[in-house]
Amino acid sequence: MARIYPLFSSSSGNSIFIGSKTSGILIDDGVSYKRFSVALNRCGIEISSVKAIFITHDHSDHIGGIKTLTSKHSIPVYALPLTAKKLKESETVVSEINPLTESVFIDGMEVSFFKTPHDTDESCGYRIRTADGKVCAVCTDLGYITDEVDNAITGADLVYIEANYDENMLKNGPYPFYLKKRISSDKGHLSNNDCAKEIEHLIENGTMRFVLGHLSQHNNTPEKAQTTIENYLSGYKRNCDYILSVAPVETEGECFVF
Repeated sequence: MARIYPLFSSSSGNSIFIGSKTSGILIDDGVSYKRFSVALNRCGIEISSVKAIFITHDHSDHIGGIKTLTSKHSIPVYALPLTAKKLKESETVVSEINPLTESVFIDGMEVSFFKTPHDTDESCGYRIRTADGKVCAVCTDLGYITDEVDNAITGADLVYIEANYDENMLKNGPYPFYLKKRISSDKGHLSNNDCAKEIEHLIENGTMRFVLGHLSQHNNTPEKAQTTIENYLSGYKRNCDYILSVAPVETEGECFVF
């Protein structure tokens, strides 16, 4: 039975474990080794269960813990070529790092990538087919839904999707103008409204399970994100036509089955 464990989800650190308690992959690690170890323990997962790490992009909230983790445990790391090159040059990763150019098979899981528009040299999301044939997609840190993104996540059993900011909270919040502009740009982050539009499209194409991730702690709340999406999906019944959850800032042991 396939599970996704959102270990950390916010602008201060992101990490997701996908698989079973005995074997799976990690997407990003943007927190300290101590916090990461505590989170895995809360979920009942041994570090030996992490068979590979896949990086979405090189921002610190996604790679901040990689160097220490891979110095303590020999875990292969995969990233798109430009991201891998930057990581090698900065010596962020001290274990094996592999430029990702095609699908990778890890312990019966197939991991493929799709490129995302974000304010870094190269960024991506991931589509994962588990050993039992289930499919999930991880889609965060993107300014808008491109055709490539949409094609990659459509039809998945579960989609972990960004709902980073509420448009009014961002507009009226304390951030300086340049940062507000960056967040709302085509290479920034996905708003609650844009997330809702994509979720409607995904429901129409068979996806039922959604986990909202990477919510801003300054420009959003779990309540606002869920309310915006529920209101937009007024023609569908929650927990009947679709299941909607929010990833916690830091796990207490939760997982989502798909």
